[in-house]
Amino acid sequence: MSELSSADRHFMVHAIQLARRGTYTTTPNPNVGAVLVKHNQIIGEGWHQQAGTPHAERHALAATADAAGATCYVTLEPCSHQGRTGPCADALIEAGVGRVVIAMQDPNPQVAGQGIARLRAAGIRVEVGVLEQEARALNPGFIKRMETGLPWVRLKLAMSVDGRTAMASGESQWITGQAAREDVQQWRARSCVMLTGVGTILYDDAALTVRPEQWQWQPAYPSDNVRQPMRVVLDRQWRTPTDAKVISQGEGAWLLGDKATLTTERQAQLEAAGAKLNPMGTEPKTVLAWLAEQGHNEVLLECGAELAGSFVAAGMVDELIVYMAPILMGHAAHPLLQLPEIATMAQVKPLELQDARRFGPDWRFIWRLAEQRPTQGTY
Repeated sequence: MSELSSADRHFMVHAIQLARRGTYTTTPNPNVGAVLVKHNQIIGEGWHQQAGTPHAERHALAATADAAGATCYVTLEPCSHQGRTGPCADALIEAGVGRVVIAMQDPNPQVAGQGIARLRAAGIRVEVGVLEQEARALNPGFIKRMETGLPWVRLKLAMSVDGRTAMASGESQWITGQAAREDVQQWRARSCVMLTGVGTILYDDAALTVRPEQWQWQPAYPSDNVRQPMRVVLDRQWRTPTDAKVISQGEGAWLLGDKATLTTERQAQLEAAGAKLNPMGTEPKTVLAWLAEQGHNEVLLECGAELAGSFVAAGMVDELIVYMAPILMGHAAHPLLQLPEIATMAQVKPLELQDARRFGPDWRFIWRLAEQRPTQGTY
């Protein structure tokens, strides 16, 4: 690797680290970091902090009075359209930067190469693809929503060593220990939507809120700025109690169910309690498309085995976050997932392990659904 490419990698790594600071606040916009470099020294840096506020490039430019001839390292193609803020490509051109190094092209159809073209038309050297995979990992939900019209879906599960998630009675609090439950809070906080089924509400009266006071294992996050995700309950027959925490706490919740089972009286009761109703049904892809249309990038699914299985079977889950506790719960307890019958090894759903780490006595595994099964080999 040449000295120049080593420098490019170094400064892009820093831009990626900056971008991560927006993980909990930027939605529906992507996380973006930018670094301005002149004479091999950083003269300005920034990250996108919240939708509607200046983008990363503008923060970096505001930090210096002399960006002329500098190189700007940015994790996502500078925007070229007028939104709530002005085009960043124009700001870089006006500042007189000499070179722009971009990790990845913006998948947003409103940009999609137009920012790059505008920079090049202004005579600025542009290079694209430096640490592209690392940059894509910053924004899986934004990228998937732009490319497919669906959000990125994580399924969170807690299980015993024998693969059980709740006792036969439905009791499930608590399978895992405090450290694992604290870790769940950061997944909730970065999610745009918390999605569950009515069974979880009936058995656990789950509030599905972010509780920043439980984030003892990581640097403090300002609790007054915590963005609570939108909460959605799939409830075909509108059985959610009017005094359920998911309705009474925070800004209420959306209930999605079947139009045929919603009476005028029941609608009035639920709406009076603070719920928002949409009789659109509960089919997984339809629900997720509706969420994506509203600008939601990442969905965290916390639910029982039946609903979890239906989303996996429909191919609507991108990632499994599985917490395993060192306990045995017995064969009568509820399984991890209820999937359609798998009769042969050719029908199994292969997973790819992304991460494994320990939280107190428990383990957390992050799995991705493999795109295709290997034609041979052992497991």
